[in-house]
Amino acid sequence: MSEPQQPPQPATFQIEKIYVKDLSLEIPHAPAIFTEQVQPEIQIQINSEAQQFGEGYYEVTVTATVTAKMGERTIFLAEAEQAGIFSLRNVPAGDIGPLLGVACPTVIFPYLRETVSDVITRGGFPPLLLAPISFDQLYLQQQQQQAAGQPASGQPGQIQVAQ
Repeated sequence: MSEPQQPPQPATFQIEKIYVKDLSLEIPHAPAIFTEQVQPEIQIQINSEAQQFGEGYYEVTVTATVTAKMGERTIFLAEAEQAGIFSLRNVPAGDIGPLLGVACPTVIFPYLRETVSDVITRGGFPPLLLAPISFDQLYLQQQQQQAAGQPASGQPGQIQVAQ
């Protein structure tokens, strides 16, 4: 007699923790910069990466680097790395990449926006709110790099925005 087969376990996707992994603000010309009227050029770079660190557990990080410059002079440089721990159980292998590359960063990004805005405001500058972005583009870029034979490990995808 054969043993009865167990029904397949349902796939689960769960957010375990969202946290600030790293945060910095540099104001190289303080305090003099606060006495000047400046309209800096703002450059924003967004990176995303994921890594497995345990059975079914993944850490996904989204990093924003915001640079405000006036000519060659840096007004401020803010960098925030927001991370999340996600549990993926019984997820088909083909679905893991899109979950880690699109769904997880989409969950993390609102927290990153708040962190960046808060640190810049606390630094004495007007609020800066990162525009919403589609992580589909970033994920596609990473997939194209892998298809072209470029190493994917340690090579986060990047979206650059100039404001």
